[in-house]
Amino acid sequence: MTAVVIVCGALIAVGAVLAIVRAELGPSMLDRTVALDIVVTCLVTAVALYAAQERRADVVPILVALSLVGFVGSVTIARFAAVEPEDARRLRTREEVAAEEAARLAAELALLDEPPAGEEGPEARAEGEVDDEAVPLADAPPAGEEGAAP
Repeated sequence: MTAVVIVCGALIAVGAVLAIVRAELGPSMLDRTVALDIVVTCLVTAVALYAAQERRADVVPILVALSLVGFVGSVTIARFAAVEPEDARRLRTREEVAAEEAARLAAELALLDEPPAGEEGPEARAEGEVDDEAVPLADAPPAGEEGAAP
């Protein structure tokens, strides 16, 4: 039993050290959050290993408290992680990818609709000339009301 406890303790210690290194090197806040959550988990498992070796049930409240601290800390940091710098590497949602693709396509279409430089399209007007028939859609009254175009 003692050899098993020593091996488990060594594995827990290695995991905690690697998580601390990841927390130090992690490029984003979420990487550091996950690493510190692993450190708390290693602490909980170490206390559980101690309780199992010594056959003590009175440390269960300590395990529950440490688990709650880890959970609340992770959720709190995740709550504020939505405001992350643009250069941080993160996965984008399907909606974000679709919105970026739509914006890119709209920009390409806008470039295609512009007449080449130096040429005037059929809608080109002299400066100061106003088109009486062109009314923006937002300002146009519905058909059948007063002031509607014939």
